Amino acid sequence: MASSSLTDLNLDSDEFTKVLGDILGNVKNLQNSPPQHVPQETLTADIIIKYLEPHTVPNGPLVVRKIEYVENRANLMIKFPAKKETEKCVSFLGSHMDVVPANPEEWDMNPFQLTVEDDGNKLCGRGVTDCTGHVALFTVLLKQLVNSGFEPDVNVHFVFIANEENSSLKGIGIDKLYEQKELEILKHGPVYWVDSADFGPTLGCAGMGCWELNVKGKKFHSGLPHKGINALECAMQAVGYLQGKFFERFPKHEREEEYKFVCSSSMKPTRIEVPPGGINQIPGGCTIKGDIRYLPFYKWEDIKEFMLEHGNNVPLNELKTYGLSRFELPDEDKKAQIDFKFVDMVYKGMVVNMESVAYAKLESAMNKHHEGGAKPFSLTGSLPIIADLAELGYDLQIFGFGRMDAYHAINEYAYLNEFQEGFKITLDIIESFQSNAEN
Repeated sequence: MASSSLTDLNLDSDEFTKVLGDILGNVKNLQNSPPQHVPQETLTADIIIKYLEPHTVPNGPLVVRKIEYVENRANLMIKFPAKKETEKCVSFLGSHMDVVPANPEEWDMNPFQLTVEDDGNKLCGRGVTDCTGHVALFTVLLKQLVNSGFEPDVNVHFVFIANEENSSLKGIGIDKLYEQKELEILKHGPVYWVDSADFGPTLGCAGMGCWELNVKGKKFHSGLPHKGINALECAMQAVGYLQGKFFERFPKHEREEEYKFVCSSSMKPTRIEVPPGGINQIPGGCTIKGDIRYLPFYKWEDIKEFMLEHGNNVPLNELKTYGLSRFELPDEDKKAQIDFKFVDMVYKGMVVNMESVAYAKLESAMNKHHEGGAKPFSLTGSLPIIADLAELGYDLQIFGFGRMDAYHAINEYAYLNEFQEGFKITLDIIESFQSNAEN
């Protein structure tokens, strides 16, 4: 190896911003919100494959596998094999190639290209924090590792995944990789999930279940509210009733402070729909959708049973009404019909093992290479599969180099100098698991 230590290497910032810019040039087609936006992660995968081609077998040591279960929805598994055959490894998993949608009218710059500000340090565009910045960083890191002459004693794996931002379509990303046992090669060493922010380390994440509440009322003229059943008004009150039940049953947990969770479990609405109609019509139908984020100290089975019981037995006479609004019309033998259900994939939360060697090495690397040092926290975002892997005995740790306040946000941004620190942190972790290091 040319350098006495891997951490003597510095990120090639020009190449990093070039690769990131190339990826963001396609980001309009990486938005994930079907059916309107169905991403084509293969666009990113092909950029990475071409960039690493001079260093990929037979030209170099890297083994690159492009795995598509659905056309144009690629996952990418990259292996830097150990110099001697072994199953031992260190892995970096979870960085994804899809992004959440962006509305250009809300942004101060074009979200679908890389914009560089503040003398080259501030990187703006959809995905720079979540999560294509990590994909670009690790792509350049792999090239620099090869060029440094590094010969690992354990296998080094990087897995870039598809379809992380939406769970309505299945069989595409890490769920399918898991089902097809592609992740089993990672179990012979620590697995670092790199889709977080603010360095951390991140000590835990929340579980998530998406819900849908449908109300059928009676459409009528808005000038005669006592003759209709306002499904929109009823749905709003029903959601409020269910939120009250949820927060009463699943309050702040006594272990939240131990793992430094930034907030407690929550249930909230995020989408609302009514059938077409005029403003002067009382809507006869309404659908409200939302999610539950629950700390891993609660069990999903308990939450599901409790919320389904209350969601499908909402007492109409306990819901607040205003003026002449009615949710029941006894003279017509009509009343609002409420249906509550859970939809899409359920994510389970987890907390990391803070006593593991993998955690100690991550925290040490952050203290050495991040200006702010290690500042552990947990968040109530949700990550796919991670809890399942932890239950199977994988040593899962979580971190990331973007900005938490930019996650899914307008004017998403990250900082080049923090990716430079992340570069050294990652190299420090890799080096610490070599056989000549203290494991």
